[in-house]
Amino acid sequence: MREYLLTLCITAAVTYLLTGPVRKFAIVAGAMPEIRARDVHREPTPRLGGIAMFFGLCAGLLVADHLTNLSEVFEKSNEPRALLSGAALIWLIGVLDDKFEIDALIKLGGQMIAAGVMVVQGLTILWIPLPGVGTVALTQWQGTLLTVALVVITINAVNFVDGLDGLAAGMVCIAAAAFFMYAYRIWYSYGIEAAAPATLFAVILMGMCLGFLPHNMHPARIFMGDSGSMLIGLVLAAGAISVTGQVDPDVMKLFSGSERNTVHQMVPVYIPLLMPLTIIAIPAADLILAIVRRTWRGQSPFAADRGHLHHRLLEVGHSHSRAVLIMYFWSALIAFGALAYSVNSASMWIVLGVAALSAVGLVLLLLPRFTPRAPRWAERFVPPRYRRRKAVAVEAGAGTEPAADEEEERVPVAVGVSGVNGATAVGPRSRTR
Repeated sequence: MREYLLTLCITAAVTYLLTGPVRKFAIVAGAMPEIRARDVHREPTPRLGGIAMFFGLCAGLLVADHLTNLSEVFEKSNEPRALLSGAALIWLIGVLDDKFEIDALIKLGGQMIAAGVMVVQGLTILWIPLPGVGTVALTQWQGTLLTVALVVITINAVNFVDGLDGLAAGMVCIAAAAFFMYAYRIWYSYGIEAAAPATLFAVILMGMCLGFLPHNMHPARIFMGDSGSMLIGLVLAAGAISVTGQVDPDVMKLFSGSERNTVHQMVPVYIPLLMPLTIIAIPAADLILAIVRRTWRGQSPFAADRGHLHHRLLEVGHSHSRAVLIMYFWSALIAFGALAYSVNSASMWIVLGVAALSAVGLVLLLLPRFTPRAPRWAERFVPPRYRRRKAVAVEAGAGTEPAADEEEERVPVAVGVSGVNGATAVGPRSRTR
């Protein structure tokens, strides 16, 4: 665990330290679009944050390769090299798209090629456990098609939620944390070495997101762009593909009996791993709704708009920060709820807890104007908008009303237009002038 923590810290530190210089480079390179009336942000903000995230990925893999225990992952498996190859390709396509507008079909083809590069080097689904059937071995073509499909869907699902400051990085970080806990349990508790690469991928992904978030939280100083959103989507998919298609259910030997009965009993265990979309359920739902909505209107499924879930929260009346926190809440509830269910599916307390937290989430959705107030002893540690009005007025010096910023931050945003960060991974975006 200490080596994983060291890898996490190094990845986060490299990403954090490089984001500032990358921001200056993006401004000089002109990767900073003009502000339009339909944009959520109010100041020109550079993209290309994915450059820092990619070098954070490289630093994490380099450090892990020189650690005593984690170096065995590189000796026994070619998956880290496969991940790096696919990540480099998808990152390069994203960088070019952040600076120049790339055709939608070219980006989609690049995503498929990046997935194919990983498949060629061994990062692919070999078999899948099905309830009531057992472990189903896939042919080479079946495994390749399924792997490419999961990578492309996950990349675009992550990119679809990259519409508010800190939203995509935070949601992927939450999903990676839950995924790390699950993969580490398989590797450490059951001694299955095949789960070690997925554990490493998850902890590196957490470091990439944590290092970038301080620069990307509202108001963001830099956007990750397609170079970042497609990159973290690919890393998340690679981890799920690794542990899903490489770990044999019979090796765990959790239950006695036939292989078919074993797999049937282990369905709760494999729920978070069979499909990466289970972990990123909200981005996947947003992706499906967006495709249906645009097709219904006669538009291209990849045409950017402002009908995403996070934009709906703004339209309802939630502030920018609160909309992001609500999306964090639902992501954590789904990811860690699935994790808890996979550990003990027979516990009724897990079901009741998830139901209670879901009710809390629904209440938060229906109270866009409610602002929680911190206790008096904690007022100096929280932002001014969460302090009591009297304390804020005294601190301002002349009885200034603190509600001005509050109301300004909650201006509803009209639905039906596209924003800079709301573009899809394969959709067009207005050229920077």
